[in-house]
Amino acid sequence: MIKAMSRIILGAALAMGMTAGAQAAKHEMEPVRIGWTAWSDAEFVTKLAARVIEDRIGQEVKLVQTDIAPQYQGLASGDIDAMLMSWLPGTHSDYYQKVNNKVVDLGILYTKARLGWVVPNYIPEGELSSLEDLKNSSVKEKLDGTITGIDPGAGLTRLSKQAIEDYGLDYDLQLSSGAGMTAALDRAVKRDEWIVVTGWSPHWMFGAYDLRYLEDPKGTLGSFERIHALARQGFYQENIEVASFLSRMQIPINDLQAAMYDAQETSYEEAVTKYIENNGKRIDYWVTGEIN
Repeated sequence: MIKAMSRIILGAALAMGMTAGAQAAKHEMEPVRIGWTAWSDAEFVTKLAARVIEDRIGQEVKLVQTDIAPQYQGLASGDIDAMLMSWLPGTHSDYYQKVNNKVVDLGILYTKARLGWVVPNYIPEGELSSLEDLKNSSVKEKLDGTITGIDPGAGLTRLSKQAIEDYGLDYDLQLSSGAGMTAALDRAVKRDEWIVVTGWSPHWMFGAYDLRYLEDPKGTLGSFERIHALARQGFYQENIEVASFLSRMQIPINDLQAAMYDAQETSYEEAVTKYIENNGKRIDYWVTGEIN
């Protein structure tokens, strides 16, 4: 009896020691470094992932904001652990091909994404429905010969420059940022002015304004894309909990777009809180891998 009790006590002590050791190891882990770009979808998805990792998995997260090209370079060099904004197979193909043997694809975050040039619906379709229509002098005059773009390093910017060349357009691609683009769109809509912006789905602007994509008969701007989570080599082996979580994280695009609009109306932090409260079972699956 004494020997049996001794074994039970010893077993309990070992179990407690192993648990304490695991907790200490988790506490001593370096923060998970996630790269992100100041695009509305990237900001929401990244801040959602960070919140779940910190609150549910118990690991600290460091968000590293930078342009998209340095994120791919950071993964390849090991300076960041993950990024949640790899547009494939087309938009980021040039970035991905340079590092694809140095990164790990953790899976698809959302599908049915797309790129294109976007106009307010009050612009008559009879005058402007396609990129081809931009050649018309009357259209060019109303647009002041300008296409409003986003940041210089974006895949959409590269494709937009190619579209100007492919369609023979004599337009200035005005570069700034995602926020700069939406600010210009907001000003134009309030004044009922003509504007063409480089846009993408999902984006909160489709909830805020009545917009449409211009037709792209040459297909220069691509078709539907899927957005992947990428990690540096070795991250899965070193941090299987977070890597597994990211590999299971997937959001329907309509839900994402609605959440992004909530973020604009309130804040990203509040929108993340609301999404977590309203999607408990989905997030449980992301964390545990179990379907309840």
